[in-house]
Amino acid sequence: MLIINPIIYTEISISFKNIEDLEDILPASFFKREEIPYEACFLAGKAFKKYKERLGTKNSTLPDFFIGAHAAVKGYSLLTRDTKNYKSYFPTVKLIYPQL
Repeated sequence: MLIINPIIYTEISISFKNIEDLEDILPASFFKREEIPYEACFLAGKAFKKYKERLGTKNSTLPDFFIGAHAAVKGYSLLTRDTKNYKSYFPTVKLIYPQL
């Protein structure tokens, strides 16, 4: 079973015209929906602060910080193509990624 949170759901939704089509590809039998814990939000803020200290240019917390922090706090592995940033900001998270 794969776990998605509201941030992931939002990012996936961009490709769909209506919610019914999105729901069809994210069946509850395969995708568990989970809220982001407050501990993860705290960690996302700390990661964003580190990003800004490294001269990051964004002015609001990036979705990837919430996703990475959620995985870190819950001890989940993370499926991603963006290994560089996740390794940098969430070194304890086990990453699953395609070998290109």
